[in-house]
Amino acid sequence: MQRPWIWILVAAPMVLMISFFFLMLSETGDRESRPAAVRVSGDALIGGPFSLVDHTGRNVTDADYRGRAMLIYFGYSYCPDVCPFSLQIVNAAMNLLTEEEQARFQPILITVDPDRDTVEHLATYVTSPAFPNGLVGLTGSHEQIDAVIAAYRVVAMRAPDDGGDPDAYLMDHSSFTYLMNEIGQFEDVFSHGSNPADMADRLRAYLENTPEG
Repeated sequence: MQRPWIWILVAAPMVLMISFFFLMLSETGDRESRPAAVRVSGDALIGGPFSLVDHTGRNVTDADYRGRAMLIYFGYSYCPDVCPFSLQIVNAAMNLLTEEEQARFQPILITVDPDRDTVEHLATYVTSPAFPNGLVGLTGSHEQIDAVIAAYRVVAMRAPDDGGDPDAYLMDHSSFTYLMNEIGQFEDVFSHGSNPADMADRLRAYLENTPEG
């Protein structure tokens, strides 16, 4: 007569396999029932009309860029690392697009430091070969900059002075690149350190879903 514990040893692996099989089925069902990620759209409360001055000294508004999607980055020219790095990422992503695709985007830098980022200073800064072709620099009065910062939900403030040169201060600010569509509505946002290839894919997908003209 076989002992009961022998049957237990024989049956246990089968029970475990059956349990694992049903567990996998259950997890698969759960995964399939979960909604897919939804692409953000112009319904987000980010962005809005602005009135600023470009790096050529021309008064401009958001309406001046209608017909092209805007890639807007908030930063400042005296930024030692984060801002130039972010603009270089945009440049790298744009270089992965065709010339026709690139022509449908307008890259824009809006300063968070209007005291130092004068028209003349921005005019030199935006021409860096490391930055996107056709990059527009925008500045303005404190009131104008505060208004556009609030509209885009940007956080920006002067860092505490360290007792050194009062003109050598840093600005603490959020670091995002906003994709606004041809009529100025929010479409997508790219965080600091985004992968250029991923950014290019998302920009290309946006164009594919947006009829030209």
